[in-house]
Amino acid sequence: MKGVFDTKAGSGYDDDVPRRYHFPRQYRSIADSLINSWIVYREPKRNAGRRAYVAVARVTGVEDDAERKGYAYAYLSDYLEFTRVVPFVSSGRYAENALRSIADSAKVGVYLRGKSIRELSDEDFGEIVRAGLSPVLEPKNAGRFELDEPHTDYETQDLLHAPVQEQERRIEQILLNRKIRDAAFRSQVCAAYDNQCAITGLRILNGGGKSEAQAAHIWAVSDGGPDVVQNGIALSGTIHWLFDRHLISLTDDYRILLSHNKVPAQLRFLFETQKMMSDYGLTQLT
Repeated sequence: MKGVFDTKAGSGYDDDVPRRYHFPRQYRSIADSLINSWIVYREPKRNAGRRAYVAVARVTGVEDDAERKGYAYAYLSDYLEFTRVVPFVSSGRYAENALRSIADSAKVGVYLRGKSIRELSDEDFGEIVRAGLSPVLEPKNAGRFELDEPHTDYETQDLLHAPVQEQERRIEQILLNRKIRDAAFRSQVCAAYDNQCAITGLRILNGGGKSEAQAAHIWAVSDGGPDVVQNGIALSGTIHWLFDRHLISLTDDYRILLSHNKVPAQLRFLFETQKMMSDYGLTQLT
């Protein structure tokens, strides 16, 4: 069994969506039942929400809120935003079986009161997540997201070429596949930067729509960094190489630091002008 966590901006809860979900104790038993399982995040229409499923994560534990009596936290890992939000209801069909079983759709809102955390069947979970990642999983986009054979291993290819229903059944394998997660992350980060390198200003697309820009994690995944847009920066291939080798780095307030004594002279042309460096808040390191 999987679950749904409803989340909305300005809720008053102490949420950090990729890492923790804050809730009143009335939901404690169901939250406990979801430990080591997966949930999808849904935004209701209230507070300008998209009325759609927007992300997925795995519940790793539940603890009481030590500072606020009657509340608790669900702690999360493997958070991944969908590359395409999934409508709460599409063509009159609700994505959750419990809602589809309600004969009068006008009563769905009443049913959901007091159910900000609720169960979700494995089948509905697979369908929602597969739909949310469909731009990345579609074979026609494999080259664009570097999910084609030259860039992936056999296991990844096996997942990508499986029929839709098989992908939905194996959705947890897809969610933990690093190549697929990186493709989803790159899609979102490059879109946020309009496929433009944050350092050089270069924006290059090939005939298939593949961007030359790559997505770099600011806080490395190996150190616990999440796959969220806020933890990403779009960089051209060479700049990404420099970034990974700490020849370019970021301060805590996201200023860019350039090690001018170590960056090869042949690469100086990539940095447009001192004005450009000022525009991005660049500081030279000795």
